[in-house]
Amino acid sequence: MPVTQRPRVVRTIGFLIASFPLRVVAFVLVLATTLLGIATTMLWIGIPILITATSTARGLARAERRWVRVMLGVDVPPPRRHPHGAGLLLTWQTRLVDPATWRELLYALLAFPLGIVEFVAGIVSVAVPPFGIFVAPRIGAMHGALALSMLGPDRTAQLEARSRQLKDSRARGVDAVEAERKRIERDLHDGAQQRLVAVAMSLGRAQLKLDDPAAVRELVGAAHTDAKLAVSELRDLARGIYSPVLQDRGLDAALSALTARMPIHVDVEVTVEPRPPAPVETTTYFIVSETLINVAKHAGADRASVRVTRDDDTVVVEIIDNGHGGASVRPGGGLAGLADRAGTIDGVLTVVSPAGGPTVVRADLPVRW
Repeated sequence: MPVTQRPRVVRTIGFLIASFPLRVVAFVLVLATTLLGIATTMLWIGIPILITATSTARGLARAERRWVRVMLGVDVPPPRRHPHGAGLLLTWQTRLVDPATWRELLYALLAFPLGIVEFVAGIVSVAVPPFGIFVAPRIGAMHGALALSMLGPDRTAQLEARSRQLKDSRARGVDAVEAERKRIERDLHDGAQQRLVAVAMSLGRAQLKLDDPAAVRELVGAAHTDAKLAVSELRDLARGIYSPVLQDRGLDAALSALTARMPIHVDVEVTVEPRPPAPVETTTYFIVSETLINVAKHAGADRASVRVTRDDDTVVVEIIDNGHGGASVRPGGGLAGLADRAGTIDGVLTVVSPAGGPTVVRADLPVRW
């Protein structure tokens, strides 16, 4: 067995064994207070007892989430609860119709018989190591899945949250595309278009001076210079939209070519095999390009580094510079635009930039969405 697997197996076996006493206590407390509360509801004293039962189940569920996260490595977010008014009666009524309450109560009751099976499996795992190596992690995974389904957000809440996330992502994507369109129009108007107008004017003036070879030569030369500048500006603009090197050779070559043109020294490290989907590559290239341009213009830095890595689910982009720091994501600012661009594919952009630097811009971009 690889060494990296041992701590997980040991923690899982420890979870199976150490959880049993907790299951017994939880079962007794929840069952006793629930039954006593139901039996005495008509006497009104049952209401505070039932509130105690639900509060106990809630506290046990909170402890169980932490316990599962520490021992099994399964993160169980808390469910979204119904708000309740002041007073015991309103609290009880709200909890009574809250599905999270019933799931927590049911979990506390189901965990006891399951805990018996898990305790036996844990003891056998200690006595028979091959059993523990192969079976205990699977039992732990099933328990983690059960805890996530019963103690985490319900399916409806998850779908609603996902729907809101997609709606916000779509809105940010529309805004990012609109901002990019305006930038392209501005660059074309202020750059290549003006150059081409100058070319046309120079050629028109040359046509009027065909009888003066020296003047024609001068005007044609100026037109030639403006035409070359227009081609260069159009090439830079097209490269900013989508690099042909990126399409042909991938991120490593494209980012190396990009950083070679920067006025500051930039170290590049790219490890993204297998190659990410095209939208992820385009977003990565855009984020690195715009960030480095901002660094060169505003950060007062003389060095920067770009690191792009990939695991099964995410491409992580980190750009670090040694400038004066103080950067932040402000509404309408350049970093906010980068965050919106990352959001178009459900990515997240974070910025850490203390005064005095260094500044770290990080984007986590999913490869599946």
